[in-house]
Amino acid sequence: MAAIPQSCDVLVIGGGPAGSSAATHLAQAGFAVVLLERAVFPRNQVGESLIPHIWKFTDMTGVSEKIAQQGFVAKAGGITLWNDKIHQIQFSDFGYTRPGMHVERDIFDNILLQHAESCGALVFQQVAVKKVDFSDNLWPVVYYTDKRGDSNSENSIRCHYVIDASGHGSFLASQFKVRQTISPQLNFLSMWGYFENARFVGADRQSYGPEALGTVLPVTFVMSVEAGWIWHIVLRGKTSVGLVVPTSHTRGMDKSQLESFYQQTCKSLPHFSKLLEPSNFIAGSLQFRPDYSYYSTQICGENYYCIGDAAAFVDPIFSHGVQNAFYNAAVATLAIKESFKKPSQRLRYSQLCESRMQQFYGFSRALSLGDYGSNGVNPSLVKSLMKLLPQLELELILVASETTNRSDNFRQLAREAGVLGQFQENFSGRKTERFDALGF
Repeated sequence: MAAIPQSCDVLVIGGGPAGSSAATHLAQAGFAVVLLERAVFPRNQVGESLIPHIWKFTDMTGVSEKIAQQGFVAKAGGITLWNDKIHQIQFSDFGYTRPGMHVERDIFDNILLQHAESCGALVFQQVAVKKVDFSDNLWPVVYYTDKRGDSNSENSIRCHYVIDASGHGSFLASQFKVRQTISPQLNFLSMWGYFENARFVGADRQSYGPEALGTVLPVTFVMSVEAGWIWHIVLRGKTSVGLVVPTSHTRGMDKSQLESFYQQTCKSLPHFSKLLEPSNFIAGSLQFRPDYSYYSTQICGENYYCIGDAAAFVDPIFSHGVQNAFYNAAVATLAIKESFKKPSQRLRYSQLCESRMQQFYGFSRALSLGDYGSNGVNPSLVKSLMKLLPQLELELILVASETTNRSDNFRQLAREAGVLGQFQENFSGRKTERFDALGF
């Protein structure tokens, strides 16, 4: 069993997409990187729908070929049925030549973590970080419990910088008491499970049996339900179905009652009843995440960076989670690299990084939750990002904002930024399609 060193340049907490990508960026630049992960990979994780934006980040770390070789399900785009209005988006209409994907996150995340290790990062699984002491500004001390093998030893490691990629636990944000929940009106329970032999929705808006996967490109299918929404993501050998409802709908239910509520709701909904009719629910696969949307008022400091879900989590309706993780990893590690070159400027670099990441989170939150000017969203940052986006990427996002009733404020920000009028003038109508009915 390899020993954890007593010091390193950068200590990364967590081995998900944010942590593994950050470790890869820094290891490739020649820094001594240690990554501590409390779980054992591959481990179960939700968030299987990925948009094509991720490829520019996987190209940066050199892991794209390994991902492509895995043969994940390629998807053509998405179809939403929201308040009886049907919208379809195809990525190819926006200039994307590489597909979005439906991935098994345990396999996908493990590819990223193994890639980080192959690039020189020292990865230790079954090691849980307990506390970080920042009293020595130049050498923070990270205390951990090593649970590998039969050991359960307590120890510590010194580093110059800490990257918190601990996921929903938000380790440093919780330690600093800067994590904030979204307003009570937006508190939802997310529950998801897996079905075998379910049908899926193709890009032609027809439904197909699982035997057609590989010859028919699927889409991510999303539908509104009373005060919430539901997703359908076909994978290899199973289908992920997630139900998002206000916490008030399930208050007081125990686990067995929640599972009954979930299955009955999924199989009774229009379209989903047909997609799931031939399927079998995989026993024990149901998982829950209550009050899942949150943000942190401070995510970067002179010697630490919180990235990915450790910094904030936005409603997953537009599949931004993994993209956010990759983006955070890229900008945080750039700030750290520059800080090593100019130590006297490291506070400034952390502040610049904070602004960039809060801008990105605010953009996603305004798009997904429809709020701005509160809950940690800075309208001026969101509007400035809108002005910087490439035209086709902005068009895709503005089209996506039309598919639900949750982006009115986002579109108001686009008007104030002066990009919505330009979009409407240039928009030919080919980039989105609306339909009166699906073919099943």
